Amino acid sequence: MADEDVVRELLAAAPAGCSWLLPITSDDGRTVDFRIAATSDRIRDIYGRGTQRVDSRLSELYPSMVDGPLWRLYLEVLETGKPATMDEFRFGETRPGVVAESRFEVSVNRVLGGLLVWWTRVDEHRRRMESTELLGSLGWAEYELATGRSEWSPGMYRIFERDPADGPLSRADQAAAITPEDRAIAEAAWQTLDVGATSDVTVRFRVGDGVKHLRILSDLARDATGLPIKIYAVVQDVTARVATRTEIERLSDQVRLGELTALAEHRLARQLQQMIQPVPEGSFVLDGLEAMVSYLPAESALQVGGDWYHAQALPDGRVALAVGDVAGHGMEAANGMAHLRFALVAWLSVGIRDPGLLLRHLNRLCTQLGITGTAVVGVYDPSTRLLPWARAGHMPPILSRDGRSIDLERPPGLLLGAEAEAEFPVASAELHPGDLVLFYTDGLVERRGDVARRSAEVRRHLSVVSASPGLDPLPRIHRLLHAPSPDDDTCTLAVHVRL
Repeated sequence: MADEDVVRELLAAAPAGCSWLLPITSDDGRTVDFRIAATSDRIRDIYGRGTQRVDSRLSELYPSMVDGPLWRLYLEVLETGKPATMDEFRFGETRPGVVAESRFEVSVNRVLGGLLVWWTRVDEHRRRMESTELLGSLGWAEYELATGRSEWSPGMYRIFERDPADGPLSRADQAAAITPEDRAIAEAAWQTLDVGATSDVTVRFRVGDGVKHLRILSDLARDATGLPIKIYAVVQDVTARVATRTEIERLSDQVRLGELTALAEHRLARQLQQMIQPVPEGSFVLDGLEAMVSYLPAESALQVGGDWYHAQALPDGRVALAVGDVAGHGMEAANGMAHLRFALVAWLSVGIRDPGLLLRHLNRLCTQLGITGTAVVGVYDPSTRLLPWARAGHMPPILSRDGRSIDLERPPGLLLGAEAEAEFPVASAELHPGDLVLFYTDGLVERRGDVARRSAEVRRHLSVVSASPGLDPLPRIHRLLHAPSPDDDTCTLAVHVRL
């Protein structure tokens, strides 16, 4: 009985259609019925009944099921113990006020001496989808890059005037159907997907004896390593609208094509960023520290920023830590980022360790290049656990210790490139074993103007990890903060003091 109480409580709260059925046997051991021992309450049956069905017999609630295909499937699973599914179970009802025929996907597993049955109603979803596609001249398609397998909705077959029995058009046949004049648009769409943005283009296809204008909204799904896996596309036949569109709409298309042409520059800028400052996978060890870098591109494909980082164990045993952000986007920002990062490496290589002096050199370089930016630079000494640091218009690092997170006390420091001979005073922080320090660019906290709310959220995440760091505090921080900004790149450098 205790088992039934636990299962009842679990299934009642389950956000899915599920029931646990226990067999009722005759004197000779045959299963003659099933008792509903537990069932979901959030997803109800076609009569609107939830947990009030508990302890009722299946034959009393659904008499038309007895000895039917699903009933026989229940008996088979109960006897063999092998899970089974029924892709389309049709349930008929003659009572007024209830849908006459409903269709379900059902899976059955033998569990705790009974049957755990999961069901999903599919007829209403299919009706809504088919009506939506028909009304909007819509269709959807999925394409698996590894296998080449395609899946089409009924609307796609209508749009391409194709018999569903023939299956989806192959990728080669689809490409051949594009008019020669629009193949460049299709190629631009692939470039858009390649940089992680959603593609929205209108392309002309030869269908039958005519030409159709199809608007295609597509995006790309990737696996955890960033490898492209699948393409999702929604297609709308806009031929009638295109035939009557106004001059303003034609100008809008020209603007869109101009954006796609500009995409090549932003794609090159992204590749330049990745070549100059590749992001290590996972955490890495520096003298007395463990560090982890996260670099998240902006959600907008056209906003390639100038964020940069540097983390280096120096020959004298100290550790250089820095993040920065060059103003602007595209190739100009990526070029400025490259100059600043390589210059910092060069000055460190000749023995400069003063964060203020390093920023003064970076400031003069920005003035000569005619660019502006922000940066924070620190040089940690593991022998004293002191972190001297300085800032140029940048947010101070966040220190998290024993469940409490605060900004390091910020020294003054002008924006890089604002004044040629600016000074950058140095502050110093004493770190303790177990401390977490986060260097970051403004994309982490500037989310549609709500900086205070997002900053507080970041501090809460750091506090949770520093209160109970466990074995992998830096990957945990990475997972908690892993959310791209809509408009700007985000770079974080998280540091864990080990000794």
